[in-house]
Amino acid sequence: MNETLVTLVGNAATAVEFRETATGGMARFRFAVTPRRWDREKQLWADGRTSFYTVWAWRTLAAHLAGSVSVGEPLVVHGRLKVREEEQDGQRRSFVDVEAVAIGHDLSRGTAAFRRAVRAESLTPAGTEPRTAAGDGPDLTERPERVTVGDTGRLPVDRKGAGEMAAVS
Repeated sequence: MNETLVTLVGNAATAVEFRETATGGMARFRFAVTPRRWDREKQLWADGRTSFYTVWAWRTLAAHLAGSVSVGEPLVVHGRLKVREEEQDGQRRSFVDVEAVAIGHDLSRGTAAFRRAVRAESLTPAGTEPRTAAGDGPDLTERPERVTVGDTGRLPVDRKGAGEMAAVS
């Protein structure tokens, strides 16, 4: 196939809109990409013109996206570039979309705590208790609060309230 694959680095400009469809979930959001360039005359970094893209995600990626991304968060988006033209108010307009293959937080600008999703086939025969990789351990369906690194450079080890801390090296 002759498709144009792109990788964009930027920020979520809008909230993720999620909808269930007949073939699974669908999510979309606007994504802002602002290039930064070194201005030799001023000896400063300067922002270029911001480009906006509509990012589309389907099925499992859509559901995970809706539960993981908020406005303003730095992301890396990889997917198929799609350019479409539409007529609005008598004028032809061009829109640039990205059909996402993968989306993740930009770890060069912060930290993230990854949680593997529990699949339907990993449920017990009764379909009520999720199994972990080791067969015992935490309930993987529970979503802990977000983890951030403060001025101390320490991350909480137990996010359920025990309050133990471990140094980040």
